[in-house]
Amino acid sequence: MARIEQSNGLAGRSFPPGSEKDRTAESGPAESGPDSADPQELQTDKYGFMGGAQQYSGQSTEDVPAEVLRQREAKWLDMLNHWDKWMAKKHKKVKLRCQKGVPPSLRGRAWLYLCGGKVKREQNRGKFQDLDSQPGDPKWVDVIERDLHRQFPFHEMFVARGGHGQQDLFRVLKAYTLHRPEEGYCQAQAPIAAVLLMHMPAEDAFWGLVQICEKYLPGYYSKGLEAIQLDGEILFSLLKKVSPVAHRHLKKHKMEPILYMTEWFMCAFSRTLPWASVLRVWDMFLCEGVKIIFRVGLVLLKCMLGSPEKLKKSQGLYETMELLKALPPAYMEEGFLVREVVESPVSERDIEREHVAQRRRWEESRGELRCRSPGRMHGARAIITAEPPRRQDLQQNPTILVESPPAAAAPPSNGGPGEEPAGGKGKKKKKKRKNKEEEKAAPSVPPSAPSDPPRSLKDGSRQASEESLSSQEHDSYL
Repeated sequence: MARIEQSNGLAGRSFPPGSEKDRTAESGPAESGPDSADPQELQTDKYGFMGGAQQYSGQSTEDVPAEVLRQREAKWLDMLNHWDKWMAKKHKKVKLRCQKGVPPSLRGRAWLYLCGGKVKREQNRGKFQDLDSQPGDPKWVDVIERDLHRQFPFHEMFVARGGHGQQDLFRVLKAYTLHRPEEGYCQAQAPIAAVLLMHMPAEDAFWGLVQICEKYLPGYYSKGLEAIQLDGEILFSLLKKVSPVAHRHLKKHKMEPILYMTEWFMCAFSRTLPWASVLRVWDMFLCEGVKIIFRVGLVLLKCMLGSPEKLKKSQGLYETMELLKALPPAYMEEGFLVREVVESPVSERDIEREHVAQRRRWEESRGELRCRSPGRMHGARAIITAEPPRRQDLQQNPTILVESPPAAAAPPSNGGPGEEPAGGKGKKKKKKRKNKEEEKAAPSVPPSAPSDPPRSLKDGSRQASEESLSSQEHDSYL
């Protein structure tokens, strides 16, 4: 921890009243955060939120029975232990299980495998530590520091100024600016990194952020935001197929997609939906790719503007914008939203076909794209196919090993009232040898009185314990 404090200078930092940092904090979204509330009244929900719009509500989530959850955990553990085989031969099953929701206890590990961050981390061992030790570009460091308190200010991980959550968030974002100096830092990357940090350590969150920025949403955070503008045109064109009524309304009022979809797409809905819905959307997004983000956007637009009755509340551009900012909870509820997204007819092929068409129109009207970002990959299967991992890159390396205490040696017998004379030692040895052979042949029966188990059983249990732990990986912040 001392190394972290020295490297980023955030731990224990307090900003003097009236300073620039203090004014920034007061003017940001965190001004009404939990710091101003009575600690006795604050209650943390199961996701770590202490208040705010994304705090857990029984109406916005679907609780899974404990027995079903244990069964899903066992299935996911088997998949993670044989990830390459499942992705090659049973990808449809993986997709179905992601649609049902990843078990909370395994979500961080599953996300890292889905996005390919696990392989990246193994292939670049020590890279994050090297970037973390560097001071970083002062231009980006200053901007990142000003944004830290704005990320989920009602979450227990980020509520404390200079706390471990903000420290790790700073480390991840600073490391990315060093990893991609030509791209630098974009404010929309901060909530993406924060969501990852809620489920995994800083190094894993860094590689998850790298994969999302480079594979899932390439060009989104580059200068000029051309990629997000292009996807806005794709969304608007797909809306004509999904909801002609909503498409006509937005076209009538000349409402540019960039006005309503920028935060949705750049933050992957992490600042828009209830938290239970955010997690389910991310489960599918990291498995199937950006088409899930398109589908969620199309579902919300159709629900809000898809009928003449709904359009009566939005007669102009301003009214439409206000309507899309105040999404009703019923449309964002976990069960409803996931069901609509899964049933949506929009496919990867539709998105790619429209991408070609919209790019051609862009170049005809605006000229060549300045940002030449690599083509995006539609989900986990596309990533693992394009970059086949080595078997050792998928092996789980536990960070916590628990060993049984050493077996206590049995005290030597000092003789007693029932001990046989010396002359009967030979017979006693033969009798003991015979009893041992009978014990091997007979099934083991637990003793009625407590006693130390044989050394062989202790060694066997210790070996089994180490083997079971070696198939697990440490999940942080769960």
